[in-house]
Amino acid sequence: MSDSQATQYQSHGDVAVITMNNPPVNGLGYDLRVGISNDLRRAMADPAVKAVVITGAGKAFSGGADIREFGSPKALGEPNLLSLILQLEQATKPVVAAIHSVVMGGGLELALGCHFRVAQKGTQVALPEVKLGLLPGAGGTQRLPRVVPLELATNMIVSGTAIKAEKFAGTRLFDQIVDDQVLEAAIAFARKAVAENMGLPKVRDLKVKYPNAQGFLQFARNTAAAVARNFPAPVKCVEAVRAAVDLPFDQGMAVERAAFIELMATPESRALRHAFFAERAASKIPDVPESTPIRPIKSAAVIGAGTMGGGITMNFINVGIPVTLLEIKQEALDKGIAIIRKNYENSAKKGKMSAEEVEKRMALITPTTTYDSIGQADIVVEAVFEDMPVKEQVFKQLDKVMKPGAILATNTSTLDVDKIAAFTARPQEVIGTHFFSPANVMRLLEIVRGAKTAKDVLATTMALSKTIKKTGVVSGVCDGFIGNRMIEQYSRQAGFMLDEGASPAQVDRAIERFGFAMGPFRMADLAGNDVGWYIRKRRALERPNMIYSRTADKLCEMGRFGQKTGKGWYQYQPGKRDAIPDPQVDAMITAYREEIGLKPRKISDDEIVQRLVFALVNEGAKILEEGIALRASDIDLIYLSGYGFPLHRGGPMLYADQFGLFNMVGRMKDFAANPHGDPSFWTPAELILKRVAEGSSLT
Repeated sequence: MSDSQATQYQSHGDVAVITMNNPPVNGLGYDLRVGISNDLRRAMADPAVKAVVITGAGKAFSGGADIREFGSPKALGEPNLLSLILQLEQATKPVVAAIHSVVMGGGLELALGCHFRVAQKGTQVALPEVKLGLLPGAGGTQRLPRVVPLELATNMIVSGTAIKAEKFAGTRLFDQIVDDQVLEAAIAFARKAVAENMGLPKVRDLKVKYPNAQGFLQFARNTAAAVARNFPAPVKCVEAVRAAVDLPFDQGMAVERAAFIELMATPESRALRHAFFAERAASKIPDVPESTPIRPIKSAAVIGAGTMGGGITMNFINVGIPVTLLEIKQEALDKGIAIIRKNYENSAKKGKMSAEEVEKRMALITPTTTYDSIGQADIVVEAVFEDMPVKEQVFKQLDKVMKPGAILATNTSTLDVDKIAAFTARPQEVIGTHFFSPANVMRLLEIVRGAKTAKDVLATTMALSKTIKKTGVVSGVCDGFIGNRMIEQYSRQAGFMLDEGASPAQVDRAIERFGFAMGPFRMADLAGNDVGWYIRKRRALERPNMIYSRTADKLCEMGRFGQKTGKGWYQYQPGKRDAIPDPQVDAMITAYREEIGLKPRKISDDEIVQRLVFALVNEGAKILEEGIALRASDIDLIYLSGYGFPLHRGGPMLYADQFGLFNMVGRMKDFAANPHGDPSFWTPAELILKRVAEGSSLT
């Protein structure tokens, strides 16, 4: 071992092998960089060593920067990656990279600094920095176009997509591509390089050759600007590649470095990095150790074959977990199965799966109309009507029929999971799994931890969320959990702005320009206005003091339930989803304003956006205070993956930090002073006031 313990140094006769050893993907952290540097010096100083091979232990050559060091002094500690690559280039003996499994980001930049590269087939090759709002910062934009065709290099850098090593056969990127035994092949290549006096070729000395490079780069820049309009990184990537074509190497490196530093400071990169780390943090639950045993989930049952039940079933069978699908009425069961089949057949028509694959998945569903058939499933997910008496009947049945140790999950979106758990004699096995509609498409899964939910049940459900390719986020029990509790305040504000003078189309347009996938009124029409109506009726009994605009109820009284009825806040033409403003709705809103004696005023788009977003943030802060969410980044992750919050803004909590909490509190005071505003609504959460006083942030 070398001093750092992060590398292994071994002599294979006249070839020194340096093995990077920083699990899980040999991230180029400080200790690993020091280890490589020291080992290189040792090899250069040893007269018995004629050449060096660098490789990676385990399942990667190197996945790039060590994300655990992001933002810490170690990330900048010397030797930084640029210094290390310079040391490789200046080595006085041939250095060969033995590349296998994964070579990405800084790992690929390191390999490009070696004199030769031998790769194993199937290795994933990528420069994915653009996905964090950055560009490669250690020569990737300058070296890659020198070894692969300009168009391929540009596309890789702008998209961040991984490509298999064998696709680079015939380019200068790899000197040799082998089926396996890459280390042995690299050692043999190193000896050959010495024997045949191949010299010490440097990628930096090559020229970029491409016919009409300027024309292609202008086209690439225009395309990047159009496709990634909210993100500056793709255009900067093209500009850095242009520098590789136009400028001497060192000047091109200076352009890349300046662009990297500039992008690092952008709110968009901060948002993408925040989302990246939020996803990793979400799986960590402070009182549930990673060593918590996981229950095996080899089979599932789903109660209810409607839209949600069907979508949830697809999640399981997509990954090979068989499902017993229960529906009390045979007709509803047949209809649900037919919709699942139709979904798969549509995918097959688009070439996303084969006809055999459709049949294979459908064969994993066992339809049933009796509870007795589901008892042996490892997990059962209830997806019936959002009504407590209905849930009670289901869970009492499940308690009778399910085997000991089975997980009992409810797909409720707002109801009390503890109350549901109390319908059973095994509340420790009960958990909330709030899927988002359509459940087979939406990535988010809110995992609701009841007061008595066992730790291994929670750990198993979190692991299962990964298996079925969902982003699992833990929530405590409260009305609406995290996402729906916040969206209710957002929707209330949207309604109040209609009362005060805005139109549904203006509110939707303003928030969509801000970057939301869909405004509150288009969203309500898609989800079904009757869903919110049902919740408001329940609210009227449980929390009679909560004020709403009555426009949404009046809309439902007119039978306008949204897209499914062809009329909601907008009107819809058969078979189309275009939201067309409807004079009937405008007339209803005008009549309601007169009824409550409100004179309409002009509301700016800025006010619309701030009232909607700050309503989310304030409720989010209360959720944090109450411990319903573990961390602010969990709230952001829920909004990015389940509610269409703009990715380039990083989620409501990060957006509030970037807007400035002090500034936000000032705006909330303005909204509270509005004669028609509800001052209690705009009282800042204690946590926000505390963070303002400390000069700190929510995220």
